[in-house]
Amino acid sequence: MRTLDLFCGCGGLSLGFQSAGFQIHSAFDIWDKAIDIYNKNFSHGAELLDLSIVSRSYFSELRPELIIGGPPCQDYSSAGKRDENSGRADLTITFAELVCGASPKWFVMENVDRIVKSATLQKAIDIFKVSGYGLTQIVLDASKCGVPQKRKRFFMIGELHGKDDFLYNTLIANLSDKSMTIYNYLGDDLNTEYYYRHPRSYARRGIFSIHEPSPTIRGVNRPIPSTYKMHDGDATNDLSRVRALTTDERARLQTFPANFKFQGTKTDLEQIIGNAVPVNLARYVASHLFEYIKGRVLRNY
Repeated sequence: MRTLDLFCGCGGLSLGFQSAGFQIHSAFDIWDKAIDIYNKNFSHGAELLDLSIVSRSYFSELRPELIIGGPPCQDYSSAGKRDENSGRADLTITFAELVCGASPKWFVMENVDRIVKSATLQKAIDIFKVSGYGLTQIVLDASKCGVPQKRKRFFMIGELHGKDDFLYNTLIANLSDKSMTIYNYLGDDLNTEYYYRHPRSYARRGIFSIHEPSPTIRGVNRPIPSTYKMHDGDATNDLSRVRALTTDERARLQTFPANFKFQGTKTDLEQIIGNAVPVNLARYVASHLFEYIKGRVLRNY
């Protein structure tokens, strides 16, 4: 199935969909550092492109059957300023307009769960509905979808001339009963039982165990500061047994395979990895969409 990935980042969404059976034809993003990583890992390659300035019909000549993408989420994210007027929320509208301009049979949009409270999401929904898309909207906990990380993400899946909620029950029914822990996924590969994840404020804990899911992998990765004060929720109070995770280890918690090639400065890589869609979360959505599409084809045969 001819698939385009808009706002592709370093390729977490692409890799998940590719592993589920979709053929990624092209990918696009404006961040050159992420594009460099993408092109080291995919044969189809990605193009540096400012999607905010292209015409609505820009991708129509490529005749995609599926468009996937994750418009930048900082304006909705708890790690951002939560200001829809700062400009990046407009890219959600851009995504909707580019999808409707190309009229693929299917699309998938990914974002942070807080987008459900935004006015921008409703504007995007209105654009999709005018163009005839049936929509499935769902917030998924990545730790119930094969990812060792408590990360909630919003997905909107569209089917042209389809019914609303066409994929909802399937996505819900196949969630794991238990959250996946780091140990479930990696065993003892980290060679530490406890690790430090820099909290957004010191009112929150910063020390976690591999026997629980990781908190959300963010774009910030720091060593334990000398001023760190123990928190009641910390997994251990013995700091000699605690360390920060490496960049590569954080990528593994985002379920990138060990052979995925990352390059760039540490600062850029931490941001790129933190922004990425967990590969296994993308694959969870993609595999259920793939089976649904296959079933539709068989029913219409």
